[in-house]
Amino acid sequence: MENLAVQKLREQQSKVKERSAPWMVAEQLMDICRREPLSAELIAQDLESPEMGIVQAEQKIKAFANAHKTGNFSCVTPVEAEGILRKFYGLPEPDAGRRPRGAVSVNLADFLG
Repeated sequence: MENLAVQKLREQQSKVKERSAPWMVAEQLMDICRREPLSAELIAQDLESPEMGIVQAEQKIKAFANAHKTGNFSCVTPVEAEGILRKFYGLPEPDAGRRPRGAVSVNLADFLG
């Protein structure tokens, strides 16, 4: 599913100016897809809808930046942008569904007589 999501992102990316804000949104989404198979599946599904494209996602980030302006300056950190993208595409938190390192699953019934 990762390959399908990345392919769809590249298709949309080819329709916008290189290194533009929507182009960079696609880059950030591709990074998420490579790390998180579940998110890749959700993104691939959402990209089927015209209102869920990279341009529309970038507009959400721009709205956040505009709402947090200081004078003529606005900025969105990568973490904030990822949070906005996760909300827009309904993606789980990065560690959702993963066990913490070193975690062990134990069935307590194995220890009861």
